Amino acid sequence: MLIVPGDLDDPRVRALLAHHLTTARAATAPESAHALDVEALKAPDVTFCAAWDGDALLAVGALKRLAADHGEIKSMHTAATHRRRGVARAMLLHLLDAARAMGLSRVSLETGSADYFAPARALYRRHGFAECPPFADYVDDPNSVFMTRVIR
Repeated sequence: MLIVPGDLDDPRVRALLAHHLTTARAATAPESAHALDVEALKAPDVTFCAAWDGDALLAVGALKRLAADHGEIKSMHTAATHRRRGVARAMLLHLLDAARAMGLSRVSLETGSADYFAPARALYRRHGFAECPPFADYVDDPNSVFMTRVIR
């Protein structure tokens, strides 16, 4: 597996991101959907990555800088055919390393509270994330779970 800067013009990347948006939004209320689309992922404060095995796209993930010391994990999604093989873990660790390299001391995320998002919440907990109050522009929402962790 190789994790590299993602090419947001690659049709395979766009297809996986479209699937991510469709499935995540189907599992939560429209006003509670916070996944970034392709154009938002092109913002200068976003680092977007893709995991590959040869020509096979395994996963995508992004890190958005919120402040000098704070970042947010965004758009984490593993292709269904590559789940339960450590791909999401590798992407998360890669993004945490990128956060450290950027000088961030805290990384947060928002994910859904529905059962669909339970595997993601479990992954984040296994890697030191704990529930927290809303951060950045988020507000309390029963459809959202906010998590954060300090990085060193």
